[in-house]
Amino acid sequence: MRKFAILVTGMWMALGTLATAQSGPVVVELYTSQGCSSCPPADEFLGKLAKRNDVIALSLHVDYWDYIGWKDIFANPKFTDRQHAYARAAGKRMVYTPQMVVAGQELVVGNKPAEVGRLIRAHNNAPAKVAISVKRSGNKVQITANPLVQGLGDLVVQMVRFSDGEIVRVKRGENAGRKLTYSNVVTEWRVLKKWNGASQLAFAANMKGNDECVIIIQAANHGSILAAARVR
Repeated sequence: MRKFAILVTGMWMALGTLATAQSGPVVVELYTSQGCSSCPPADEFLGKLAKRNDVIALSLHVDYWDYIGWKDIFANPKFTDRQHAYARAAGKRMVYTPQMVVAGQELVVGNKPAEVGRLIRAHNNAPAKVAISVKRSGNKVQITANPLVQGLGDLVVQMVRFSDGEIVRVKRGENAGRKLTYSNVVTEWRVLKKWNGASQLAFAANMKGNDECVIIIQAANHGSILAAARVR
């Protein structure tokens, strides 16, 4: 595990305790870098998770290891910012690679399959708080969400696009000479709409291109992911 120190401040949250479940497959975010020698096992593990129907596995490449000899071709500073936001929400003082975030709640080392598997099972077995359905027609996606409980608070509806089966030959840095395969590499993470979770939400969003897509509903300020659905 490679750590990157950053002093952050924010609200403390007990991410180690299962707070809620989500409707649909469990979202697992992997924060990774081609410049990190500890990441390939986690990247391989994410590839296995990506084949499961009960998981939406997403690979987000960060840019803070680019300085050590190899610039990650998938890295995006917005993904680094997202990882930092999770750290702030959890009251953590550092971010690291490889790191997985399960359902927007638990932060765990990315190459610990047993721990990640336990968290996925826990979320699958807990009751959902939001029901979601999505349907694509041409360049439009119709999104419908219904609250299953009261008092959900402020929520954010997001569209995530990703590309699968990317192969990279790393020429320099800690992974020099290796050919690495990446699954579900996120190419776009976009906020579509804010929602108060008090009544049904129904709207259409633009969607162009061939990258795969999921819709995610998450508590504001990088809180729990309450619902996720693949766009077919």
